Amino acid sequence: MAEARYQDDLYESVNGEWEKTAEIAPDKTATGGFNDLADDVEAKLMADFAAVSDGSKKAPDAYFAEAVKLYDKAKDFTARDKAGIKPALDRLVPLNDTSDIAAFNAKAADLSASLFPMPFETDAEPDLKDTSVNKITLTGPSTILPDVPYYAEDNQQGQALLKVWADMVKEILAQTDLSAGDQETYLNDALAFDRELAKHVKTREEWADYPKAYNPQSFQEVADQLGDFDLARFAKDAWPAVPETIIVGDPRFLKEFTQLFSAATFERYKHWAYVSDLVSNTGYLSEDLRQLGGKFGRALSGNPEAPKQIKHAYRLANRVFSEPVGIYYGRTYFGEAAKQDVTQLVKNMIATYKRRLAHSDWLSQSTKDKAIVKLDKMVLKMGYPERPNEVYDRMHVQEDQGLLENVIQLAEARHAFNVEQLTKPVDRNVWNMPGHLVNASYDPSRNDITFPAAILQAPFYSLKQTASENYGGIGAVIAHEISHGFDNNGAQFDEYGNMTNWWQEADYAHFKELTQQMIDEFDGIETPAGKVNGKQIVSENIADAGGLAAALETAQNQPDADLKAFFTNWARVWRQKSRPEYAKFILSIDVHAPNKLRANVQPQNLDEFYTTFDVKPGDGMYTAPEKRVHIW
Repeated sequence: MAEARYQDDLYESVNGEWEKTAEIAPDKTATGGFNDLADDVEAKLMADFAAVSDGSKKAPDAYFAEAVKLYDKAKDFTARDKAGIKPALDRLVPLNDTSDIAAFNAKAADLSASLFPMPFETDAEPDLKDTSVNKITLTGPSTILPDVPYYAEDNQQGQALLKVWADMVKEILAQTDLSAGDQETYLNDALAFDRELAKHVKTREEWADYPKAYNPQSFQEVADQLGDFDLARFAKDAWPAVPETIIVGDPRFLKEFTQLFSAATFERYKHWAYVSDLVSNTGYLSEDLRQLGGKFGRALSGNPEAPKQIKHAYRLANRVFSEPVGIYYGRTYFGEAAKQDVTQLVKNMIATYKRRLAHSDWLSQSTKDKAIVKLDKMVLKMGYPERPNEVYDRMHVQEDQGLLENVIQLAEARHAFNVEQLTKPVDRNVWNMPGHLVNASYDPSRNDITFPAAILQAPFYSLKQTASENYGGIGAVIAHEISHGFDNNGAQFDEYGNMTNWWQEADYAHFKELTQQMIDEFDGIETPAGKVNGKQIVSENIADAGGLAAALETAQNQPDADLKAFFTNWARVWRQKSRPEYAKFILSIDVHAPNKLRANVQPQNLDEFYTTFDVKPGDGMYTAPEKRVHIW
């Protein structure tokens, strides 16, 4: 087969040869790009955990020492196998002994504090219209399947996955002390509750519209809609003060709540909560139950194997103590020279963005001025924080407790800390990603961008790469995150992260037209995993388009600019080979376009791509000028 031409398929021409021989590890969903960097980070940290565990290396600080204590608990499968399912059954006694709705209302706050599945979920988060204060947010629980469309009668994949889940749960329940009849009842009720839940919650596409998740209602309004659930009692027992207002994420769910939960359907809820809690905790039990409880997840991802025991132990400890582990990674593996160089790269990108905003041919001066103010106030979080969040000062592994008990009490400490934030001002120094995560993010409610140390390496960034390659990699990622401040969601938040309209009406109307063009450019594209939903991925596509355009302009202004190297590295960073099951799963839930489309579609919107590779009408990468989408 002839090698792909840049003019026909940029992604294939850069990554095609690699993909032919790339192999996905049996406990992984994908390989390439982000995945390879994450694997390298994991290998380094696993070696460090093992060294601290066996005493050949000293723990760098008290936080890392606590993480290694949890790691040691998790890898002690002799103790885990001996305990079997008993720790999970002991935990479930308070829930299972709850006889009716009155008894449930009496202990709902305690059950919530102990992290049992509730008929709705609450959290303390910044009020989107006044991000200096935290408010209670209320949403529905998660469904078993990844999204509501999976529950459609004609969705064969959904039906097949539910069967895998039901068969798995049947095997798990067989190890409990429930009678055979009760096992069947609990399983049927769990499935029935989940089926009902899917009728009332938002789809992933609907959740992708952040502002529509902001629906403040008075405490009494919410309490009335919760029917037989005693919110007044719950609030008094569970929260530091009874709030005047609750932010409802999904008003339809709340309005229809009594169809899901009431005195009449309490038993169904209780059995769902029992099954959900039991299944979610199998990963902290015996090896048999760890393997068994992972069957559904492996069916979703296509992984043939669960992680090896030692990797499982590391991942558990890493997840619970992620920020301190990230700080250790940043201090150990991320050099100061690289940090200074990347910080300069970010400043260059912001300067480009300001220039592009100032010279926009469709924004009025008033909107331009506001956008530049937002850019000036954008907070940069580079590499890793100076110290862990204070919640980690409360998280201590108890030597005399088993693994499950430790995991629960550590999660309870985090939950209690979150609840306490209701009476405290929002902490703007919080990082939403640890330093060893291969990713980056923009938070519209804080107007900050986070670049963990782990993504600041090749192929995204390296002191050994040319400036053009770095701008095609990390430069485009940096500008992507800046662009999120001006995507269809971020555009509705001001420089302090408050949801405020800072646009001139005509400008915003035109922006919505451009947003629709971006939806249309991607919507319905066929991939091996299925059709793309343009609306679900539009915010990330706007960010990709703005990021690539800003990075390109910055690269062009550097000495010895090499646009072929720029576009080639852009395609290289999106290199990925996935399991078919995982590709289907991600297509259905992710707000990002599939990697190949990210690599190929956005360059087609840039005139410089055509001159760089001599792309002509009839070539696979050609898009007519009038159909090229330009926003930022």
